[in-house]
Amino acid sequence: MPDPTLLMWSAVLTFVMVLAAGLIKYRAWTPQGLNTMMGNREHVDEPTGLARRADRAAANMIENMVLFTAVFAAVHFSGQGDAQANWGATLFFWARLIYWPVYLAGIPYLRTGLWAVAIVGIGMMALSMI
Repeated sequence: MPDPTLLMWSAVLTFVMVLAAGLIKYRAWTPQGLNTMMGNREHVDEPTGLARRADRAAANMIENMVLFTAVFAAVHFSGQGDAQANWGATLFFWARLIYWPVYLAGIPYLRTGLWAVAIVGIGMMALSMI
C-alpha cells in the first residue's frame, strides 16, 4: 500500500512550487512586485527566463499531481497495493523534488529524465493493482 504521507508531501511540494513561481514571476520581494502580486494582475508582462521556467515547472507539477493522485487513490482504496506501489509513490515524490531545481536551472535533458522517472513511479503504482 502506498504511504499516504507521500501524497501529502507531494501536495506540499506542489503548493510550494506554485507559490514560488508567483513570487519569482512578480518579484514579490520588491514593493512594486508585492503590489502586483496582491492585485488583480490584469496588466502584467509575460514572464521570461527563471520566472517562465518556474511557471512551467509549477504547471507541470499540477498536471502530474492529477495523475499521481488518481492512481494513488485507486491503489489505496482498492487495497491491492503492495511494496511496489509504495516504491512507485516514493520514486514519484523524489523525482519531482529533484526535477524542480533542475528545471529552474534550465537543464533540459536531465529535467526530462526526471519527469520520466516520476512517470515510471506512477506506472509502478498502477501495475501493483494487476
